[in-house]
Amino acid sequence: MPGKLTNDLGAIVIDDHVLASIAGLSAMECYGLVGMAAKSTASGLVELLKREQSSKGVKVQTENDMIMIDLFVVVEFGTRISVVANNIIEKVKYNIEHLTGMKVKKVNINVQGVRVEK
Repeated sequence: MPGKLTNDLGAIVIDDHVLASIAGLSAMECYGLVGMAAKSTASGLVELLKREQSSKGVKVQTENDMIMIDLFVVVEFGTRISVVANNIIEKVKYNIEHLTGMKVKKVNINVQGVRVEK
């Protein structure tokens, strides 16, 4: 269900894909994040998405003008996962709230893998 803002002049409807794109691009700016992940249900393997496809690693739900976001990410080896996750949560929440005017109820980070650089 898309996000909806209503005022005296009318209504603004923001599609979930737009919210997912904002969340994905915001997350990609955070230090320690290698990229967004799409989990293959058939094989159970994790696929690292390109920057243009970052919204595929995001699941958005809207209820009563509140947004809930699930992000599926791959983090860099050697970084503290909790610190990276908190940075992502703050950045995504800030950008969604300031760009759309809607409130974010919850941002869940699902770490799908750790990437080791050689």
